[in-house]
Amino acid sequence: MKMQNIKREVVAIIPARYQSNRFTGKPLALIAGKPMIQHVVERARAVDLLSRVVVATDDSRIGECVQSFGGEYVLTRSDHVSGTDRLAEAADILGISEHDVVVNIQGDQPLFDAEAVEQVVRPLLEDPTLPMSTLIYKIVRPEEINDPNHVKTVFTHEKYALYFSRSPIPFQRNPEEGISPTYYKHLGFYAYRKGFLLSFVALPEGEWERFEKLEQLRALEYGYRIKVVLTQHDSIEVDTPEDLQRVEEYLASRRK
Repeated sequence: MKMQNIKREVVAIIPARYQSNRFTGKPLALIAGKPMIQHVVERARAVDLLSRVVVATDDSRIGECVQSFGGEYVLTRSDHVSGTDRLAEAADILGISEHDVVVNIQGDQPLFDAEAVEQVVRPLLEDPTLPMSTLIYKIVRPEEINDPNHVKTVFTHEKYALYFSRSPIPFQRNPEEGISPTYYKHLGFYAYRKGFLLSFVALPEGEWERFEKLEQLRALEYGYRIKVVLTQHDSIEVDTPEDLQRVEEYLASRRK
């Protein structure tokens, strides 16, 4: 059964917190003269599939910044353990319908491609039984394979996630054979059915999640399907001031 004849709202929520272990005030860091959160919001607004774009933050400084460039924001609690918890609270505040789609766009990915958002949303619009989906990208930079900040994933032939890990998966037992596996990294874009999102954050922490510090493993451990969508669009995450410099250099090269 398909949902093509049923109109669903698709709302993008961008979790953004001021405090960070590695980069305090990151959403307000300037890139080409504009705060990073503004870059993210403006790119999200370019996605035709989205009916609304909202920043969810616990800090009035970020809220005031969003308001200054005409964006929409909601203030959430400051004690959330994760961005997904903040996302769920914001979805409740906004009164999003249970069957509508909520897209989590990370506030630290200022260069994402609009098509990537459409790609992560499409499976939920086509399959009413699917609770969530996310994006993956074929790794082309070898240094990312062993980098725990780049999460790797394996999946079925039908593109349902089997596992996510900070370690390289699959493990290559016999490298002398000269055939290397293809590695795929997880990009931090999620689409959820709103009803499932609220159920998900109510679940106890999973054992795999506890060790890997990856929330999506909770869904797998409790038996939920995660559709993975292979995209051709990589997205630079800004975790440190050095990453910010990489974004600046990329934008400068495009201007040239």
